[in-house]
Order: sequence, then structure tokens, then C-alpha cells
Amino acid sequence: MQRILVTGGAGFVGSHLCDRLVERGADVLCLDNFYTGSKTNIAHLIGKTSFELMRHDVCWPLYVEVDRIFNLACPASPIHYQTDPVQTTKTSVHGAINMLGLAKRVKARILQASTSEVYGDPSVHPQPEGYWGNVNPVGVRSCYDEGKRCAETLFFDYHRQHGLSIKVMRIFNTYGPRMHPQDGRVVSNFIVQALRGQDLTIYGDGLQTRSFCYVDDLVEGMLRLMDSPEGFTGPINIGNPGEFTMLELAEMVIRLTGSKSKLCFEPLPHDDPKQRRPDISLAKSTLDWEPKVALEDGLKETIAYFRTIV
Repeated sequence: MQRILVTGGAGFVGSHLCDRLVERGADVLCLDNFYTGSKTNIAHLIGKTSFELMRHDVCWPLYVEVDRIFNLACPASPIHYQTDPVQTTKTSVHGAINMLGLAKRVKARILQASTSEVYGDPSVHPQPEGYWGNVNPVGVRSCYDEGKRCAETLFFDYHRQHGLSIKVMRIFNTYGPRMHPQDGRVVSNFIVQALRGQDLTIYGDGLQTRSFCYVDDLVEGMLRLMDSPEGFTGPINIGNPGEFTMLELAEMVIRLTGSKSKLCFEPLPHDDPKQRRPDISLAKSTLDWEPKVALEDGLKETIAYFRTIV
């Protein structure tokens, strides 16, 4: 039985990953400080002999015995990571150092949940892994963007300097059940507003684009990356290449919820990327992975979840 540590394991993506790992027969240690994670996300796993929950902040060293580490700990939505930007950077950088140090000590393979935000407001579209990005190092989003970029640097330096077995995954916009209703992300914002009969808030002209990957598809990609051959480190894009404008997403949410909500327009936030779409050629060729869940089907599942909590 593999002993697997999931940091940020009570979060949106982390809890779905814990589900899959337990299903696969792993002995899972779920680590979370509950800044954005929730015990309700993993409540159904508590009591299983193969699952253990620990309250801990990755900014502090951890001494456990594990075979693999999934490092997902970090607030991932602008509202949450901009609330305490210094702590966000610490979580990415100190957290990476501490988890890499643990992996080095116990000789564990470690996966870093990086982000498409390392590409910033891209001048190359779609974004391949070889693109170095267009990031503002002193903006309001920099705590997250640059924190994740620095974490990638640390992962590759530990790999080169200490021979550590690493995997680096760049996650594009992900949605699904267990999203935080107040995380400020566009999918959760639109669904909550539609279910409450409020106007849907569109920032800018609504023509900026995003690509949305259903959480089950994302977790499958994460597991395939962790199981990939030793010589493959990434970074690798995991996301859905389907590209939608905010207007298209808003209209789909209104239709699927049956809401009578209208659209209201607000100024575009500072440094908000105008377009975002992954080039997943590497994931297809290396992991034999591509997303299976269409946006409309995933939204139906997500809306059904939000109906139970809104």
C-alpha cells in the first residue's frame, strides 16, 4: 500500500484527488490548514482506515514517512490569495521548500500543482509549455503568479542538484462540485448569482476567454502524470482546450439554471488575462490524456452541487 501525502487535501481539487487515491487503495494522509479548504469536502472519508486528516500549514516543516507527495497547498482564487498576499507567496515558496525537503529525506516522488498563471497575460496563444510567460512581477496577482513560478524553479533545482523525482503540472481553470461559493472564480460566481436570481457580473466587455476543465478530468491527468516514467518531469499543461468567452459562459449558466438573471458589466480587474487556453499536445503524446467532460455536462453537475449549498 503506497503512503501518499496530499497537501491542501481538503480543498476543492485536493478532496477529489483524495477520493481517487483512496479508491485506488492508497494510504492517504490529507494535510490542510483550512484557510480555504473545508472539512465538509472530505467528511465522507473520515473514519476510513486508509485515510488520515492532519491540520498543518506547509510553511512549517513536516516529518512524516510517505512514498509520494502531491503538493496542492495554496489559495488559488484571486479573492483568497490577494487577502494575504505575503502569506500566499510564503505558502508557494516556503511550502515548496518544506515539501521538497521532506521528499528528499524520505526519497519520495513529488508532484507540484503549478498553474497556468505562470504564463501571465499571454502573448502566445494557445500556451505551450515552452512559453516563458508575460507576468507583471509587482502587480496585485504577483503573489500567486510569481510564487508559483518560484516554486517551479525550486522543484527543478532540487531535481538537478539532489536527483529528486519531480513532476510539475500547470493547471488551467478547473471547476466542479466542492468549489468554494465565495472563491470569486467566474464559474462559481455565475452559478451562485444565477441561483439567487442576481445579475451576473461581467468584467470588461465579456469577450475575454477562458478554458474550463472539469475536476474529474483534471485529477485523472494528475494521477497519470504522477505515474509517468521517471525521466519525465514536465512541466506539462493539464486543462481543457475548449475556449469560451465570459459572455458565452454566462449565457450557458443562465440557460442551465433556468434563471431570469440579466448581465451587468463592471471594469476589468488589474492584470486580468485577456485569453487563456492550454496547448495539451504534450499531455496527449506523453500521458495519453485529454479531457472527456464537455463544459455543458460539467456545469450541470456543478450546478446540482451548488443547489444543495446556496
